[in-house]
Amino acid sequence: MNGVRVVQLPNGANDAHMPPGEQDHAQLGKEDLIQLLQQAGQRIESLRRSERLQQSLYEIADLAGGSQDMQDMLRRIHVIVGALMYAENFYIVLYDEFRQKIRFLYFVDKLDPFINDPDAELDFDKADANLTVALLQGGEAMRGPSRELRAQRSIPPDPSNGPDSADWLGVPMLREDRVVGGIVVQSYEHPSVYSDEDRALLTYVAQHILTALDRHHARERLEQRVEERTRALKQANLDLQAEVVERQRSQELQRTLFRIAELSMISDSLEHFYAEIHKVVGGLLYARNFYIAMLSADATMLEFAYSVDERDIVRKPRKIASSLTEYVLSTGKPLLADRRRISQLESAGKVISHGALAHCWLGVPLLHEDKVVGVIAVQSYSPEFTFSIHDQELLTFVAFHIGSGLARKQAQDKLVLAHAGLEQRVSERTRELAEANAELVEQISERMRAERKLTHQAMHDVLTGLPNRAQLLEKLDLAIANARKHADACFAVLFLDLDRFKLVNDSVGHAVGDELLVESGRRIASSMRGDDMVTRLGGDEFAILAEGLDGPGMAEELAHRVLAALGAPIWIAGRELFPTASIGIAMWQPRYDTGEEMLRDADAAMYRAKSDGRDRSMLFDEAMRDEVLRALDLESDLRRAINNDAFEPYYQPIVKLGNAEQVGGEALLRWRHEKRGLLAPGEFIDVGEDSGLIEQVDWLMYARVIADMATHAMPGYVAINVSPRHFRSPDFAERLLGLLDVAGVDPSRLRIEITEVALLDDAPRISETLNLLRSQGVLAQLDDFGTGFSALSYLHRFPIAALKIDRSFVADLSGDARNESVAVIRAIVALAGSLGIEIIAEGVETMAQRECLRELGCIYAQGYLFGRPVPLED
Repeated sequence: MNGVRVVQLPNGANDAHMPPGEQDHAQLGKEDLIQLLQQAGQRIESLRRSERLQQSLYEIADLAGGSQDMQDMLRRIHVIVGALMYAENFYIVLYDEFRQKIRFLYFVDKLDPFINDPDAELDFDKADANLTVALLQGGEAMRGPSRELRAQRSIPPDPSNGPDSADWLGVPMLREDRVVGGIVVQSYEHPSVYSDEDRALLTYVAQHILTALDRHHARERLEQRVEERTRALKQANLDLQAEVVERQRSQELQRTLFRIAELSMISDSLEHFYAEIHKVVGGLLYARNFYIAMLSADATMLEFAYSVDERDIVRKPRKIASSLTEYVLSTGKPLLADRRRISQLESAGKVISHGALAHCWLGVPLLHEDKVVGVIAVQSYSPEFTFSIHDQELLTFVAFHIGSGLARKQAQDKLVLAHAGLEQRVSERTRELAEANAELVEQISERMRAERKLTHQAMHDVLTGLPNRAQLLEKLDLAIANARKHADACFAVLFLDLDRFKLVNDSVGHAVGDELLVESGRRIASSMRGDDMVTRLGGDEFAILAEGLDGPGMAEELAHRVLAALGAPIWIAGRELFPTASIGIAMWQPRYDTGEEMLRDADAAMYRAKSDGRDRSMLFDEAMRDEVLRALDLESDLRRAINNDAFEPYYQPIVKLGNAEQVGGEALLRWRHEKRGLLAPGEFIDVGEDSGLIEQVDWLMYARVIADMATHAMPGYVAINVSPRHFRSPDFAERLLGLLDVAGVDPSRLRIEITEVALLDDAPRISETLNLLRSQGVLAQLDDFGTGFSALSYLHRFPIAALKIDRSFVADLSGDARNESVAVIRAIVALAGSLGIEIIAEGVETMAQRECLRELGCIYAQGYLFGRPVPLED
């Protein structure tokens, strides 16, 4: 073998004739030859084992790609491993490290009675100590008698783990150096059955078995997904088929509805319409026996407009009874009744059958304008044909459209009857339309003129015809955009407000006020340059946009021209008026982003001009801007003061001039400011009026004064100042009287002081309020008399108890205008005396003023001479 030829010689034949040295040499050659033969045999066996291993791996790979189930594949793998080594007792275990679960995928053993469930998972962390657990935990191959392996790992014997084996070999299955299972073979009869070569071989084969298992699992998962997808597609197909059936049904129903609508338009008569409806219903359900019953006009008879029946050939009109048809008419609901249901209704006394008894009856109401006017019914005399809820829903749906079609058909019949008259009316109408056409052309022209007028009105003031606020803001935004492009641009906004316009409006009427506004607008426009825009913002407010200026001086010059034009006397409605205005000027500055901001600052400058005496203009500057900001801060402080109730009354006595005896007092408002200390009303009253907060301040003040009156002994009465704003509230009097009632204060101890301006707002409502207060004992005093309009008629119309002579007249008693003041005061005293009204002189500070007033007949006075305003002492 292996190319070596061996010559057989007789025993000792050659050795006897050889020298001793040659004999030794011959002996060595023979031993080498035997060794070579052994090595060759080992190589041949190794090649055979390698070939078997290669063939086994091919077979394992083929099994992974096969179609057999898992257990068949594992049995084949068992056979393959048995061809490589002793594997009569063989099992495969899988291990999930993360879930701590094990599963005996395959188990064959001739002595161990354990029966594995390939799908059953066992808790690895709760398993008893045994060689399988040690293999999975250690992750290394184990070989040897089971007793020795247990002893090495301190594992106690446990019969439940099976009998001991003479030789035990287990290798782990690894995936990315992580133990995922193990393969074990064992022998119960022969020790040392397995060698290191078997261990290495089984380790190598185990990895290929793991790969085969993975591939098989992947194939099973793929097949499962394919099966799931197939089921989903089958279900989708069934759903699609159902949808197709439903769509076909919907299309058939839609065609039916179209047919019903078409029949209502093309049928020659109602009989033909009903017959065709019968055919339509018969196409949807069993309708061999079909009728339409209608209520008569007086709802006392049941008329069968159409009837086809295999038993009741003729249905004559009859009075309303208690049949199934009347049951549907009375309930207004569909009825599906078989023989048993009909018997139940008859037993309950709800229906009495008429005609042949049906095996199954279905009737639904016919509606017209939500009223039941009839019934459409189908019935079957044979168990072969019955009706379902689906048929009921279908017939109900169709009946709704039949009712609509019937109404259309009846209307169409009426229309046909009216057609003859319509022809004549159309002819007459055609003639009328021809006449109206010319008129329509004129109306269109008038409409176009009206649209142009509306467009003009949208951008112009209706009264004066001047551009309005919207047009001004649009032009201002264009001017601002242009100024940002040209650094040398200069323009201004002049905000103008007519002085004392409200006094004119309220005293001589709105018509005169409107004429004054029109004339003022004309004068302002005539005093401007050609490119300047004069607008009326509303009320007595006007604005001027002056572009192309060379500086503030030019804007002020324009303002002076406007004031001069307005200052000329105006004769309106037989009255000579001398209008004046206050003008605020805002020059363009880069800080302005919108026209509204320029208007705001010009408005602020206008109010400064009013406060400085009116009939003048004022240029908005940074100081004024700071003042506006201070006013905003003061408003915020005022709101906090209202929340904190930081207001308190100071009382100044009102006395008799003769003996200085106190007959009452005036409660004067003071604000305890958190930073600026005690503030008089003059420092914040304007902000309060502008913001509307003064009403809240007043009510806090009234509550404090009435509380003081309830808890302190105060001589005479107490007068509180009431802003004109309060008379706009319909519940002012009730609220004030309510405060007095809650505090338990006699209303006759309280008086209110109002100004002449308050009487000009809404005379009827103010008169009603004052009379209500007077009826409860609260009297009214007219403050600052002589400085306002002083209309004598108001003293007759309103319940005024006292007049307070303004301090300016009292102060002039000691000055150059003494004679004029004396004349005014004497007239006021005489007027008040004739009307039975008290006179109170304000601002008395010297004895000379006191003596003069007493000589003039004034009885009461108030001023520093008699006492300064002070708070009550606790």
